[in-house]
Amino acid sequence: MRIAALRGRETFEVEQAPIPPIGPDEVLVRVVASGVCASELEQWLTGPPAGEARYLGHEVSGVVADTGAEVTAPAAGDRVGVWVTERGFAEYVAVRADRCFAAGDGPLDEALAEPIACAVNAVEAASPRLGDDVVVIGAGFMGNLVQKLAALRGPRHLIVADARADALERAARLGATRTVDVTKESLPGVVRSLTGGRGADVTFECTGTQSALTACGDTTRMSGTIAIVGFHQGADRRLPLAYWNWMAFTIVNAHFRDLEVIMHGMSAGMRLLAGGRLPMDGLVSHRFPLEEINAAFATLRDKPDGFVKAVVTFPDG
Repeated sequence: MRIAALRGRETFEVEQAPIPPIGPDEVLVRVVASGVCASELEQWLTGPPAGEARYLGHEVSGVVADTGAEVTAPAAGDRVGVWVTERGFAEYVAVRADRCFAAGDGPLDEALAEPIACAVNAVEAASPRLGDDVVVIGAGFMGNLVQKLAALRGPRHLIVADARADALERAARLGATRTVDVTKESLPGVVRSLTGGRGADVTFECTGTQSALTACGDTTRMSGTIAIVGFHQGADRRLPLAYWNWMAFTIVNAHFRDLEVIMHGMSAGMRLLAGGRLPMDGLVSHRFPLEEINAAFATLRDKPDGFVKAVVTFPDG
C-alpha cells in the first residue's frame, strides 16, 4: 500500500509499505479520506530529526475491508469514521473494532470522526444552557463545528467573530445570530450591546492565537465559562490572570487525552452526523490525492480565500 512519510521540512514522501495485519479484535479499513489537522502543521513545517520519519494522519474515514476473528461489528463493507493516532495518510489502517463508528450515508470525506469528537467534547465540557449567550471566536473548521453543536443547545445569541469576510459569511449561513469582523468592530462592544452589558455566558476560543485568548476575557461575564478549543502552538501565551481570577471564570481546556472521553465524543458526534443533525456539507473545502499531500499542508498554512478544511483522499478500489 501507499503511505505518506514525513522525511524533512515541508516534505512528505509517498512510500510503499505492507498492508497492516489485524488482530482478532481489529478491522482493516480502506481509507477514503484523512483530514489535515492544524495540530500537525508545526511538525510538517519543522520536519522530523535528520534521518527519521514520522507517519502522521489521525482524522480517518473509510470502508471496512476485513475483520478479525472475534469481531461481530462492524462488518466488511461498512462505512466508518475511526480512531487512530498515526499512519492515517495511508491506503489502509488497522483499528480496534470498538473504535469504529458508523458514518451514515453522506460523503465519507466529511465523516471525520476525530475532529467532530473534539468539538462535541468541547461543547459538552463548556455546557452552554438553553437561552445562554454564546460567543465563538474563530470561524474556521473547528469554529464551525463548535458553532453548529452550540446551536443545538438553544442559545439566545450565538455570536461568531473572525477577521475573514468569507469565514463570517459562512458562519452567518450556518445560523450565527450575529457575526463580528474584528478588524472593523469591537467584539467586546458588540457582546455588551447584545447582552445588556453583562457579557457572554460561554465563550469558545477556536483559533489558537494570543489575540483570541485576550478577547475571551473581555467578552465573558463574571463567573462565565471560557473554553479553549484552539490548539496553541509556538510562543507562550500571556494572560491577565489577576483579572481572570477576579472575574471567577471557569476555564475549560477543551483538549482531551482520556480515551473514554474521546470515544464518547466520537460516538455522539457520529450519531449526530449519521442522523442528519450535524450536516457537514461545505466544511471540507479542499481535497488532494496522496501524491499532493504537501500541497494540502501548504493550503492549511496559507488559508486561501474560501479555505475551511483540507483532506487527503484516496480513489475507490
